[in-house]
Amino acid sequence: MPVTITSFSKNGHGCGTTEEEHPKQVEVPFTIPGDRAQALLLRKRGGSYSSLLEQILSPSPLRIQPRCIHFGSCGGCRWQQMEYPEQLKIKQAKIEKLFTPLLQPETKIYPIIACDPPWHYRNKMEFSFSNDAAGQHYLGLIIDGSRGKVLNLSECHLVNKWFVDTLNAVRSWWKKSELKAFHSHSNTGSLRTLTVREGMRTGDRLVMLTVSGNPDFALNRSQLDSFVASLREVITPESPSSHLSIFLRIQQAVKGTATSFYEMHLFGPDHIREILHVQPTPQEEPISLTFTVSPSAFFQPNTQQAERLYSLALQLLNIPPDSVVYDLYCGTGTLGICASQQAKLVVGIEISEESSLDARTNATRNGLNHVKFLTGSVRDVMQTIRKENSFPMPDVVMLDPPRVGLDAETLQHITELRPPKILYISCNPTTQADNIASLQAIGYRLTTLQPVDQFPHTVHIENIAILELG
Repeated sequence: MPVTITSFSKNGHGCGTTEEEHPKQVEVPFTIPGDRAQALLLRKRGGSYSSLLEQILSPSPLRIQPRCIHFGSCGGCRWQQMEYPEQLKIKQAKIEKLFTPLLQPETKIYPIIACDPPWHYRNKMEFSFSNDAAGQHYLGLIIDGSRGKVLNLSECHLVNKWFVDTLNAVRSWWKKSELKAFHSHSNTGSLRTLTVREGMRTGDRLVMLTVSGNPDFALNRSQLDSFVASLREVITPESPSSHLSIFLRIQQAVKGTATSFYEMHLFGPDHIREILHVQPTPQEEPISLTFTVSPSAFFQPNTQQAERLYSLALQLLNIPPDSVVYDLYCGTGTLGICASQQAKLVVGIEISEESSLDARTNATRNGLNHVKFLTGSVRDVMQTIRKENSFPMPDVVMLDPPRVGLDAETLQHITELRPPKILYISCNPTTQADNIASLQAIGYRLTTLQPVDQFPHTVHIENIAILELG
C-alpha cells in the first residue's frame, strides 16, 4: 500500500499516511520524510500500523545511497540513507522540542557535537548466533523487526575491520565444531552471543564467547582450544604493545531465578586498556587518563566522543575548588576520575561488582587517592552514607543513569542532599526530561543543555544537562 512519509517516530522510523479515502497512520522502517513508499501493513498499535518497507516509489530529496550492503535488513542502523549533517539537525530539533516546556530564561542550548568521522566509531559490539531449520549457521546482528532472526553479517561500517575478521574466523571454527546455536524455548544448543571490544587508543582487542549454562551442551577443552587458536591466527594485533584477550562466559538461566554469569579466562590479559584525553577546563591542556576495562564492564562505546562528552560536561559544570563530588551510576569510574582533577573528593557508586572493581583499579592506576568507589545500588549506598555519615555531603552530584532514568528513591535522596550543582548525562533524553521536571519542582534551575552525537546513523542521542539550586 502506498504511504507518504512526513515525519519520524520516536524509534526513527518514517511516519506517514496511506493514500486512500480513509487514510491510516503507518510507521515504515528505513524511510524518511519526503519518501513515497510501498509498505506491507502489519499490526495496529496505539493508532498507528507497523509495516515492512517493500519499495521506495519515489525518493525524498534528502535520500542518499546507504554505505552498508545490509542497510534495510540489519537492525543496527536506522539513518544511513540520510547525509550526516541532516541527521544532526533532526537530533538537535528533537532535544529542543523535548525540553521546550522545561526551559527557563537563563537556559542555554548549545549545538549538537558531531562525531567526526561518523564511521568506525564503536569500540564494542555484541553479535548473536542462530541456526535455522535446515541447520544453516548465522552469526551477526538481529534482522530489523524479525523477533530474533540473525543476519549473517559480512560488513559493518560502525566498527573497525577486525570485528568482521573475528566473525569470519568464528564462523569457520563453528562449522568445524558441530556445535549448535542456543535455542531458548527448548534450552538446547550451546552458542549464544559473541562480544567484541577494542581499546581504540591502545589497540587492545577482546573477544568473549557466551554459551549456555546447560551442562548437556557444555564446550569441551578441545573445542575451546580450537576457538582460541582460530582467533589468535586471524586477529592478533600487529603491534607488540597491543594485546588480545579471549574469554568464555557461561550464562546460567533457570526459570524463576535470576540469570547468573560465570567467566572463564582463556587467553591473554584479563582486561583491555583504554586511554582518554580529557580537557577539564578550556584553559588547560588535555590530560591523559588510563582505564582498565573488564570483559563485561560498562565503558562508553564511542571512545572519541566519550572524550568530548566528558570534557564538555566538566567545562560546563565548572566544579568549584575544594568540592565534594558524588558520581552516581559511575560504571568503571571514567567520569568521576575525570572530575577528580578539580574536586577535593569524589565518591562513586556502582551496582556492578565488576565495573566497580575496575573503577578502583583505574583510580589506583592514575594515582588518585581522593577517589572512592562503593559497590551497590544508588539508593542502598546513599542510605548507608547518610545513616553512617561516612562521607561529607556533596557540593556536586553527577548522574549518568541507565536508559530508564532515575528511580523515585534516588530522586528522593537527591531532594534530601540538595547539592548546589547537578550534572545529568543521559542516553535517553525522554526520561532525562521527566527527571529534570521533578528536580525543577524542588527548586533546581536548568541552566545548560548540550547534546552530543555518540551514535551516528541511529536515532540515539547523548545529552548533557546542568542544573543549579535556587
